[in-house]
Amino acid sequence: MYKREKSTALFEKAKTFFPGGVNSPVRAFRSVGGVPLFIKKGGGSRIWDADDNEYIDYCGSWGPLILGHANDEVLKKVSEVMQNGTSFGAPTELENELAELILSNHKYIEKLRFVSSGTEAVMSAIRLARGYTKRNKILKFEGCFHGHADSVLVKAGSGLVTFGNTSSAGIPQSFVNETLVVSLDSEAAVEQAFKEHGKDIACIIIEPIPANNGLLLQRKEFLQFLRDICTKHGSLLLFDEVISGFRVGFEGAAGYYNIKPDIMTFGKIIGGGFPVGMYASSKEIMSSISPEGNVYQAGTLSGNPVAMAAGIAQLTACLKPNFYTQLEEKTKMLVSGIEQQFKSHGIKFKTFQIGSIFWFSFSDMKHVRKAEDISADGIKQFNELYHKLHEHGIYFGPSGYEVGFVCAAHTKEDIERTISVFGDVLKN
Repeated sequence: MYKREKSTALFEKAKTFFPGGVNSPVRAFRSVGGVPLFIKKGGGSRIWDADDNEYIDYCGSWGPLILGHANDEVLKKVSEVMQNGTSFGAPTELENELAELILSNHKYIEKLRFVSSGTEAVMSAIRLARGYTKRNKILKFEGCFHGHADSVLVKAGSGLVTFGNTSSAGIPQSFVNETLVVSLDSEAAVEQAFKEHGKDIACIIIEPIPANNGLLLQRKEFLQFLRDICTKHGSLLLFDEVISGFRVGFEGAAGYYNIKPDIMTFGKIIGGGFPVGMYASSKEIMSSISPEGNVYQAGTLSGNPVAMAAGIAQLTACLKPNFYTQLEEKTKMLVSGIEQQFKSHGIKFKTFQIGSIFWFSFSDMKHVRKAEDISADGIKQFNELYHKLHEHGIYFGPSGYEVGFVCAAHTKEDIERTISVFGDVLKN
């Protein structure tokens, strides 16, 4: 049995400092129950908690660590840069270097702006869409998560097209009234929204690979439909690629599906483990951003040199030949092996996977494309399994709605060990 004494004591102390004892809600383990693990260190594919328990990690800090923990090249670059200072609030050459690295290898964008988080990137991108189109409303989808800005913390109501309901206290109804919410995978709902509000819809915002509420893989035809209807009505298509960007390929979902959005948002991987966000578009649209245009956005730590250094090191590694091919091969090996273990025990189970992202669905549904398709019983099954996996040294994000990630540091032995653990756990 793995020890929990230090994590338990740290959590009790943390509850006296922070709401719920954490600085981000899902870390509190409310979904799976029990006490959160306090992580002490990471290296490669492994993490160690405060009680010195060791785990093969498939959370990867929720996606940013595509090379694994404490990658040598990232640490080397960051260490070199930190010797000269950690923040200046002024331009540095590192900003140019990371921007050039991205723009010269991503054909869907022409200019970008660095910020400090994915939420900030989305918030800024929505403001840009409104400022550029001179329209007020946005259209989002139930089952996609775009951070905690007021405009996007809105969930669907009961109709085909609704203004929805706030999913957080503290958001004025006036904000909710500018956000339309429809179901994923429904051309009819989107068409109805444009029929009713088309002249005032500034943008459609979507995770082209929805990966914050299960892995709700969309039909390419649906994404192309969104591109076409935005073009038809003069609205902008905003791809939120905070998770999928640089994860399923260097050009993310846009490159994977060969669909060009008008604006894109990024985070996670571009920071190499440091807090970074980014939004990007054409030269024309980005010219609306201050100081060139009248859409204001600023940030003291935007383009932070340490974060830029980490991003340069990590994205340079991602550009190596066959990097993404090898990552996907490992992921397919993992998910096929786990599926076989469930099949041998006669348990309904399917793993959805794209690139190095995967998600467990405890059902036999061939497709899960909408939030309402997720099995509540399946989430309970995940919760029952979760702590058993911990006891065998396997770590996933603490929610059945969260996806998992394979990183470059995962070895064949890690994957074989993980598959074996699932078999052992399912026997009991």
